[in-house]
Amino acid sequence: QNWTRGMSYCLHSESYLDTGPIYVRENGKLHVVNQGAGGIQNVTPKTRPFRLFSRGFSVELCMNREDDRARRQRTDHFIFTYTKEGNLRYSAKSLFSLVLGYISDNVDHIDSLIGFPEQIAEKLFSAAEARQKFTEPVTGLRALQKFTEAYGNLVLCSLCLRNRYLVISEKLEEIKSFRELTCLDLSCCKLGDEHELLEHLTKEALSSVKRLLLKDNSLSDAGLRRMTAPVRVLKKGLENLLVLDLSCNPKITDVGIGYLLSFKKLNCLDISGTGLKDVNAVIKRIQMQIGLVHSKVPLKEFDHSNCKTEGWAEQTVLQWEQAVMEAIKPQDNLTSRTAALRFYGKTHRIEEVVKCKLAEAETKASGNLQFYKEKVPNCHLPLKKEVGGSHELKNSKKRALAEQDRERTSKQKHLCLTVEDWDLLNTY
Repeated sequence: QNWTRGMSYCLHSESYLDTGPIYVRENGKLHVVNQGAGGIQNVTPKTRPFRLFSRGFSVELCMNREDDRARRQRTDHFIFTYTKEGNLRYSAKSLFSLVLGYISDNVDHIDSLIGFPEQIAEKLFSAAEARQKFTEPVTGLRALQKFTEAYGNLVLCSLCLRNRYLVISEKLEEIKSFRELTCLDLSCCKLGDEHELLEHLTKEALSSVKRLLLKDNSLSDAGLRRMTAPVRVLKKGLENLLVLDLSCNPKITDVGIGYLLSFKKLNCLDISGTGLKDVNAVIKRIQMQIGLVHSKVPLKEFDHSNCKTEGWAEQTVLQWEQAVMEAIKPQDNLTSRTAALRFYGKTHRIEEVVKCKLAEAETKASGNLQFYKEKVPNCHLPLKKEVGGSHELKNSKKRALAEQDRERTSKQKHLCLTVEDWDLLNTY
């Protein structure tokens, strides 16, 4: 009792301190000290719930919002589906798909893909393409080069850039990274003689091109001389060319046609709409030296229906075109600018599509100058079969072969290069 009174006195003397209830264990039982009565009561204590934080405290779990990849990686680990009963079911993705997604997110850090299986590489390319990794300015080019170095024509074997001059200007380095192309369509792009892409055509990386369409590109004799210099002198470059379209280039004259005679493997040639002076002499020269016969009807090789973009990067080229079109959307409405140009007497730039159509109309009006090689396997025939004149064609072919043999023997005896050819050789 004395001990209890002392404890009660102590509590009364220090009542200003809120120490809460005091518990005392005696004879194996727990007692609470009643501060008001000054004694000990044998009651079961009513404990308040334990709180780690004060009332009203809340916690928000936030991820790193600056890096969306971390959020996508965490949520992409599961596939959510609904059952027939309407219940939500989730299942974990396979390890292969997780690794494929991680590598495609970091595809620009790949050192090399040489020797990597083609089946897995195609899936990796599709995954990176779905993430639009190849549309990025610097990293996209680096990643695309890794694929083209390892797989060549599997990435892209045919490329159609007809009337896509904006894509060429924006993605020139990416286009130059494609190797082992067999078909390249650059029609109606107005590239000119000095364009970097035309210079790239003479490189060894595009020696596999068999079909080249350069219709309506403002080419002249100087451009043809540069394009054919490696073939004429070094026997490299476009030596495997089978189909060549140079129509709608009015600056090409009889001199420029002479440079084309170095393409000995040509099966089809189109020079309609060029600035030839003596057409009959050019037709006879082409027939005698490279064995091509003038066609009186249009050929299927030059209707542009067979030239398409084919390969793994088909969707990538479409993504490039969509990005370019979205970038020029604000400039679609140019009525006020056109009126101002007309007021000040300046020429208005017409769309390239219209120019290409006008060039085609001029070509039809001037005449058809398309050539093909007779009795060549896997060569496309004209749209309509020519009737009569078969004996004359056979005789002319024999004369052409004889004349070609004479030229070869004469070239072997006397091989003379002009100063311009030597200057071109020094640039390679």
